Amino acid sequence: MNRDDFPILQQTIYGHSLVYIDNAATTQKPISVIQRMTHYYEHENANVHRGVYSLCEKATKAYEESRVSVANFIHAESADECIFVRGTTEAINLVANGLLEMGLSTTDEIIISQLEHHSNIVPWQRICEKSGALLRIIPCNELGELDMAVYQQLLNKHTKLVAITHIANSIGTINPIKQMIELAHQNKTPVLIDGAQAIAHLSVDVQDLDCDFYAFSGHKLYGPTGIGILYGKAEWLARLPPYQRGGDMISSVTFEKTTFLESPHKFEAGTQAIAEVIGLQAAIDYINTVGIAKIAEHEHSLLVYASLLLGSIEELTIIGQAKDKAPIIAFTLADIHPHDIATALDRSGIAIRSGQLCAQPAIERFGVNAVARASFALYNTEDEIDRLVRSLKDTVKFFKT
Repeated sequence: MNRDDFPILQQTIYGHSLVYIDNAATTQKPISVIQRMTHYYEHENANVHRGVYSLCEKATKAYEESRVSVANFIHAESADECIFVRGTTEAINLVANGLLEMGLSTTDEIIISQLEHHSNIVPWQRICEKSGALLRIIPCNELGELDMAVYQQLLNKHTKLVAITHIANSIGTINPIKQMIELAHQNKTPVLIDGAQAIAHLSVDVQDLDCDFYAFSGHKLYGPTGIGILYGKAEWLARLPPYQRGGDMISSVTFEKTTFLESPHKFEAGTQAIAEVIGLQAAIDYINTVGIAKIAEHEHSLLVYASLLLGSIEELTIIGQAKDKAPIIAFTLADIHPHDIATALDRSGIAIRSGQLCAQPAIERFGVNAVARASFALYNTEDEIDRLVRSLKDTVKFFKT
């Protein structure tokens, strides 16, 4: 895990070397990803699936090879089960709109949890508003762990979908999704997993999980923004209608009738983010070279180290202390507003997130309006955590004077 692989980390902010610990928002990109995308634009740039000339064939080959890499990375049965989308948000909206078109009624129910990102709340709210279906919420306890007893009670013959986050972006809880999927399937209910936070930290095996859908974003996996994946079981993708309609997803068009290609292409209307797709493969190659198990071990050691040191600051309160956690720590510091904490840290060259983290219901569950959040990645170090702790102590002193 060579920090020199990440050019952006070599800079200084306000005269201090950059400490980037906002990885739950987006990860930095290794030079191999940047160079691969540049190579595409310099040597392969063409629209995919649309021509028989050499450049087009090169671009199409690279594009589809990326799909195979994604399938291997998440252990999908087939590359055809992996759809390129703009990110997790679009993936969830694709499924939500598909379910709406397939038909929901006032007797139907959808289950989500109190720990969801807004992207896994708002789409379901919309289709419930449109259809009259009911949105049911799994609560969490003071530690930030879902109440599994309530979840089992919520599952019933009216439940049409469970949509749950693998890892809570706000407080880092790793949900017991395999158990949750098993319980849902016993109820004959499909499950969508929001894997945006999990994909860079855990080894994801969609066949072992047996999830019906799994969504994630490339930019949280050391890849480009504007590209993501919706994995769906083949039988579900065959049933879902196209999300958008346009070029490159058509089998036949007349003025009387249009027929569509099979999955995955029926969900990829228009010109795709080709360079980003290719960049995603380069990111996966990088992760595979380092090893996801090695990354997880390193990040867990950072989480333990940071939790110990941050917990020693008298004025600091860690929000969410689930037994199973990703390298994400949300906290408050005395009565200092989280935005002021983040601004003060920025002056020391430290980048963290502050606010409601696009998870307002989760944050408010703990009786606060906003938090500061530090989230770690493969390139972070214990020395950087030491700097974070020193800067937080200096911040407390500053606001006390």
